[in-house]
Amino acid sequence: MTDDVVLATTRHWLEKAVIGLNLCPFAKAVYVKNQVRLVVSKARHADDLLEELDRELDLLVATPAEEIDTTLLIHPTLFEDFLDFNDFLEIAEGVVDEHGLEGVVQLASFHPQFQFDGTEPDDISNYTNRAPFAILHLLREDSVERAVEAFPEAETIFEQNIATLEKLGHSGWKALGLS
Repeated sequence: MTDDVVLATTRHWLEKAVIGLNLCPFAKAVYVKNQVRLVVSKARHADDLLEELDRELDLLVATPAEEIDTTLLIHPTLFEDFLDFNDFLEIAEGVVDEHGLEGVVQLASFHPQFQFDGTEPDDISNYTNRAPFAILHLLREDSVERAVEAFPEAETIFEQNIATLEKLGHSGWKALGLS
């Protein structure tokens, strides 16, 4: 799969699900201003991906938010199994801490098989964090804080997302080209 296909597929997911379904009410503003950095990882193993994460963290904090507000580090093939990816996230969080960026940058994650604890694999609520590929999302804490302050009742976003997906259903998700 070429980088162009990975990027196009990721943009489709961002535009149709994340922004189109308003799963993240903060995403549209930075996306339309081209402040979202999309990076396709070529890492062959987890150690290489950690090195890429190192570089992306350095770049994000060294670049003004007006240029890069957030980064999606996309890996199309390395973590096919969600549980392996989930285990990797603990190590990735450690990289953020090693950089002294706790409270400055946070990681969010997306995966094609994302599953919340206590849910069934096909539970529609899992789709709030499903993406076409394994993705590490690097977010600036100050940007998140500003967005939360501007959004009334930000703590209800998760529940609203589940309600949106329950209304949409699996067939609606597929109809968006997001299977």
